[in-house]
Amino acid sequence: MPQSDGGYVSLGGGGPNSIYNSTTEPQSGSKSVMETVKRVIGTAIGAQDKHALLERDGTGAQPYIVSARDRDKTGKSANARMPSAPAHTAEEARLLGAMPVDPMDDIELRSVQLQYPNQRGSIVGACDLRRVPTDKGDILVAVQGDTTKPAIVTYHDLGLNYASSFAGFFNFPTMRSLLDNFCVYHVNAPGQEDGAPTFPEDYVYPTFDELASQMLFVMTHFNLKSIIGFGVGAGANILARFALANPDKVGALCLINCSSTAAGWIEWGYQLLNTRNLRTKGMTQGVLDYLMWHHFGRNPEERNLDLVQLYKSNFERSINPVNLAMLIDAYIKRTDLNIARTPSGSPQTSAPSLKMPVLNITGALSPHIDDTVTFNGRLIPEKTNWMKISDCGLVLEEQPGKLAEAFRLFLQGEGYVSKKLPSPTKAQAPAGV
Repeated sequence: MPQSDGGYVSLGGGGPNSIYNSTTEPQSGSKSVMETVKRVIGTAIGAQDKHALLERDGTGAQPYIVSARDRDKTGKSANARMPSAPAHTAEEARLLGAMPVDPMDDIELRSVQLQYPNQRGSIVGACDLRRVPTDKGDILVAVQGDTTKPAIVTYHDLGLNYASSFAGFFNFPTMRSLLDNFCVYHVNAPGQEDGAPTFPEDYVYPTFDELASQMLFVMTHFNLKSIIGFGVGAGANILARFALANPDKVGALCLINCSSTAAGWIEWGYQLLNTRNLRTKGMTQGVLDYLMWHHFGRNPEERNLDLVQLYKSNFERSINPVNLAMLIDAYIKRTDLNIARTPSGSPQTSAPSLKMPVLNITGALSPHIDDTVTFNGRLIPEKTNWMKISDCGLVLEEQPGKLAEAFRLFLQGEGYVSKKLPSPTKAQAPAGV
């Protein structure tokens, strides 16, 4: 029943075990709700005298008893101190999921470094840039590696240059270990390097046959006797023309998305519109979409959004649009290679084919598959390997591992790589062999 002072009396008869002895004592009306809660909690802790708490110290000593008399009014141990750091035994660490802290962990992790850091831009610092004079003006050649070793000459595709086209591929670990045995000469088409000045309006851009003939000036400048060609798209067509005119100076070719025919009417119409926009408006959305389709095929955002954004940024910021329009105009005016496959035992026709080994590569999602199939049908079967790499359109960026392994085996088969693959033993041989 309520009393005059606002409190309550116990209904349990005043027994020592009655819960109401500690929770329904007369309360002063002037005390706050928080003080009441604190008092209830302290009383409940005090009722646990019969069940003393066992605590251990951090050193694993014998347990000691802490009773209610050793606690303060709030229920905390009077002798308790805040530890400076959590000290767990091995068993506690296993139960709590806490690992012992080792001050040497951070130092050891910081000392671990990749042998071949895969950085796209590192190829620029690794190359020695040279200006090579030709009959059509100077061209930029980036030299990567020891010039005393066998030469690999690369040529880029439309809208790219040596840095944007080959940085990711030649920084791939497999390629970096392979290039210890080679020196790479990255040839840039006139006016396609980063920050190139705009050609004057009366400048006559070289044709693809003239671009191919510039390779002779590059070989003379660096005193090269024979090269291994590595070209992509438009660059593959240029290297094929050079190899066709100078078969004794090319030991092997690796060509990606190479077209051996002249431009069709649809390609000619699209590219003509692109060159007009590039000269008058710069890099428009229509030109950008066409370049993305040319390199990646359809729906590249569904495969690698970061890579797509990187290439879009390169097209918009790094390439001079007027100079690119001149290169595209030369590409759509290219002539047929006029090569044909000669069946074994047949007399030689007036249209010869490439005499050196050719690795003809495309991607399963590339828009240039038909061009590579046509090109493959005009090559000598005994010296040609056609390869379609799955799940990619831009092989250099989307499947660098598969391309690097194919290129390594191709060079090994032609005797350029001395290290041989281990032959399968009887235990490793397939069943039935």
